[in-house]
Amino acid sequence: MSEKALRDLNTIPGTERKIESSSKVGLTKPPVDNSEENIEEWQKKKNYAPLVSPPVNGSQTVSSGVEIGNAEVEYIESENLNDLEDVDTCLKTLLAELDSKDWVLVCDALNNVRRLSIFHKETILDILGDVIAFVTKSLKSPRSAVCKTAIMTSADIFSAYNDLIIDLLDPLLLQLLLKSSQDKRFVCEAAERALVAMTTWISPISLLPKLQPYLKNKNPRIRAKAAMCFSRSVPLLGAEGIKAYGIDKLIQVAASQLSDQLPESREAARTLLLELQHVYVKFQDLMPATVSEHPEMGSWENFCQSKLSPLSAQAVLRVTSIAREGLVS
Repeated sequence: MSEKALRDLNTIPGTERKIESSSKVGLTKPPVDNSEENIEEWQKKKNYAPLVSPPVNGSQTVSSGVEIGNAEVEYIESENLNDLEDVDTCLKTLLAELDSKDWVLVCDALNNVRRLSIFHKETILDILGDVIAFVTKSLKSPRSAVCKTAIMTSADIFSAYNDLIIDLLDPLLLQLLLKSSQDKRFVCEAAERALVAMTTWISPISLLPKLQPYLKNKNPRIRAKAAMCFSRSVPLLGAEGIKAYGIDKLIQVAASQLSDQLPESREAARTLLLELQHVYVKFQDLMPATVSEHPEMGSWENFCQSKLSPLSAQAVLRVTSIAREGLVS
């Protein structure tokens, strides 16, 4: 560098040099204004593209500029899905696409599973086990777009196939309980909706035995989600179904959840106990014949005390006494 240039540089005030330097660094930073237009422009300059496209036709989307490429994924609600144009061609490539390493192709395949379940459910009955295995694999994906699409696929499978998938349910159920327990809100909420669909479309007599082991899971969040599913499913049995399943068994399950770690478990247990008390009091045929002959021995209090430990019975009666007092008044 010449002496003249050095002298010119030295004559520049320090503050101006700092401003010039900071302006150069600022070229690599996102704009302070967080408007979608400015963020999108910055993404283009940095050769980034959103993972998920902006909302189209009311679909729910989430965008994040973290990957190079122009791939777009839409979260389309079931009622907005269109039928397939070529079912046979879709079926020929479905399993391969579900197992693809291209995550965008996997999302498209998952949406095709949803379309087939809604519009052509008989066509994949023969490969339903393989389909559910790949859906379960996608539920484990670290990529949120794949995971959420798989969750939505699970809900449509429950709606379409009901009890036909009961023997294939276990791995799917575990992943949905895990996803509904995690911290990513939009994934968690989607998983909770899928679990509601599960309790709606799969018969409780088939579902309750599948849920019961998770009530004792080491993970308190999984216990809580399972307890909520259990509590939603039992009333769907109806009075006769509760009698057949065993009201004493159901009371014991609910009582064990009253002292659980998380409030969701305890609230689900309280809801279930109030339902069981209502059924027990209203439908006398749920009581043994010997008790029916001696009503004073067949009270709710005596029934609980005969089926539970003293501490558990006391906790159950404390929860249900408020409801009983309301019925009396």
